[in-house]
Amino acid sequence: MKILILGIGNVLFGDEGVGAHLSNLIEEKYDFISDEHQVDVIDGGTLAQRLIPIITDGYDRVLLIDCVNVDDGDIGDVYCFDFDKVPDYITWNGSAHEVEMLQTLQMIELMGDLPPVKIVGVVPYVIGEDTTFSMTDEVVAATLTMEKAIIDYIKDFGIDVKIKQDIQIRDVSENTYIKGFDACY
Repeated sequence: MKILILGIGNVLFGDEGVGAHLSNLIEEKYDFISDEHQVDVIDGGTLAQRLIPIITDGYDRVLLIDCVNVDDGDIGDVYCFDFDKVPDYITWNGSAHEVEMLQTLQMIELMGDLPPVKIVGVVPYVIGEDTTFSMTDEVVAATLTMEKAIIDYIKDFGIDVKIKQDIQIRDVSENTYIKGFDACY
């Protein structure tokens, strides 16, 4: 089985970069060991529709890390749900990258190529038009819950998960934009 852990987010807008930051944390912190399963971790940034060839590249499962909008949700609240069973209180229509990712998943689903998708999302502080690389303390704290949900999901498939480097989200978030830049060249 091929499993894709896909982080989505815009690192220029603080909390909205959490998916990108968390995917980089998972990549740097963990080894996934299995004779029968493969786990790939990708920082999808704000690529949305450009991710279609990656998502449809034979993956049996996709775990999407992103921000979500939730009716009456508080900054830092974490939600886990299946894409085909999005709860009514999840609106998922905030920033441009969220709308595009939702549309991207819907297009892949219409083509009949969408594997089962699990979403691990957090309610961000939305900063508007100003930019910042800094995440709020609430979302930083929430990444611990998100990280645990991601690792538990992977372990449910019988995959052994080993820590290769004991790091936290702030250890990698300062360099996420560099990784994205390096990946382009």
